[in-house]
Amino acid sequence: MNIIPSKKMSLYKPAIFSSLKSFAKKQQQEKGMELIDLSLGSPDIPPHEMLREHMAKLSLLPTSYGYTLAASTQFKESVASYYERVNGVELNPSTEVIQTIGSQEGLVHLPVAFCDPGDIVLTTNPSYVAYDAGIKLAGATSYYIPLDEKRGFVPNLQAIPEEIAQKAKLLIINMPGNPVPTTPSIEYFTEVVEFAKKYNIIVLHDAAYSEFYFTGDRPISFLATPGAKEVGLEINSLSKSFSLAGARVAYIVGNAEMIKIISQLKSNLDFGIFDPIQSTAALALDNAEEITKSLREIFSERHKVLTKGVQELGWEVAPSNGGMFVWAKYPYGLDSVSFTFKVIEEVGVIMVPGTEFGTEGEGYVRLALVQPVEQLEKAIEKLKTFTL
Repeated sequence: MNIIPSKKMSLYKPAIFSSLKSFAKKQQQEKGMELIDLSLGSPDIPPHEMLREHMAKLSLLPTSYGYTLAASTQFKESVASYYERVNGVELNPSTEVIQTIGSQEGLVHLPVAFCDPGDIVLTTNPSYVAYDAGIKLAGATSYYIPLDEKRGFVPNLQAIPEEIAQKAKLLIINMPGNPVPTTPSIEYFTEVVEFAKKYNIIVLHDAAYSEFYFTGDRPISFLATPGAKEVGLEINSLSKSFSLAGARVAYIVGNAEMIKIISQLKSNLDFGIFDPIQSTAALALDNAEEITKSLREIFSERHKVLTKGVQELGWEVAPSNGGMFVWAKYPYGLDSVSFTFKVIEEVGVIMVPGTEFGTEGEGYVRLALVQPVEQLEKAIEKLKTFTL
């Protein structure tokens, strides 16, 4: 049988993570090398005990296994309560909250709800890979906003040509970001709202790392900006903030008309999330202050250790007070893919090459804060021995 993939499949390359892992495993088997994996941003800390117990209890109920079709009232009300307590943002749980099967699913499908083939979507370079995946799925065209190092890696809206801004349909931003963990400000979000209103552009802010802040106040919600609900949405996930990555549960909040359109699309795509997961997610949001405080303390220490360590190696680190990653420029004359595999081969530390997130990631690597401090310190010691 001659199996031919669709033409659209040519737009999607295999993710590099499996290649990194298989190469690393080969080095381990051939050399007996100890590996330290700082690649995939999957939390290594288990969910809070109350969440594990709650999900286990509900999973035993024979009534838990039917279709849910959509978010439960409990889940939506917990999201609204969380936003009011934590962000000072009022949400109507009935019309301004929708659930997604993790943020990846929401990010990939959202452009389909609003963009036609040929429409322009504004995103950044570098950026999280799911943004481009969704843009391609919709048949839209990406326009990349520079992340200017001199501006602290904040997306420069002023660098967008007038003719591009006039044609743009959607703007996707992510602060603190992946891979660059830049912290947002009310001044910048105000600029975003004004830009969106001027050009009639829908804004999606990815707030997946909003609970990962290490100094001062928490990052502000985009929806806390005056006028933000008129122009856009915010997506957030329980994967990182509550260590529920495998449970695949997230939500989009904001403009009611936009939420209605996404709901119409999702009603044709899925039948909802397992009820015990929904209920556990609601419990997590209801106890967010208690749960996230301890996680922040752990990740704050990891952030300090890893940032200081790579700086002492002579690497340049993008300034950040939050997020789950360190974005670093290395001082070697190798492209980022070659450098990443060379480091695995020589010292057994696994990172992600910057070009996985866009062409402007050349010369950078992303390191995830997904190992205990002792392992991060060991990774730094290993990197000290790296030579070309």
